[in-house]
Amino acid sequence: MTESPPLLPAPDELTSFFWEAARRRELMIQRCSACGTYQHPPEPVCHSCLSFDLGGAEVSGRGTVYSYTTATQAFHPSFADKLPLCIAVVELDERPGLKLLTNIVDLPADGVNVGDPVEVCFRALSDEIDLPVFRLVRA
Repeated sequence: MTESPPLLPAPDELTSFFWEAARRRELMIQRCSACGTYQHPPEPVCHSCLSFDLGGAEVSGRGTVYSYTTATQAFHPSFADKLPLCIAVVELDERPGLKLLTNIVDLPADGVNVGDPVEVCFRALSDEIDLPVFRLVRA
């Protein structure tokens, strides 16, 4: 059986800042220059004040697990060797309600719980793409 290539994102005008920052091992989230609101995923207009003056802003990379599930079946052949896979929604510390869909990696035997503190780390998917994922913050 041949290994399937990984599914890769296709950066575009709205998301290229995010992927370029991830390549540098930084987490950047879209932020409105007019009102300071963070929003994710990136959109062409601010959800808060309707400004078009948006850009990327580096964030701390820290947050809490808002929700999660554990995938035990591969939904694409490239995920078969990654099971079980923890798929999570992480609420970032920068603003209540600022959430990122991600994976939790390097899980301990007792797993993950809603409310657990997490921090960003990065996994190379290819020579050009690094994926921001999260790991539990150890006490």
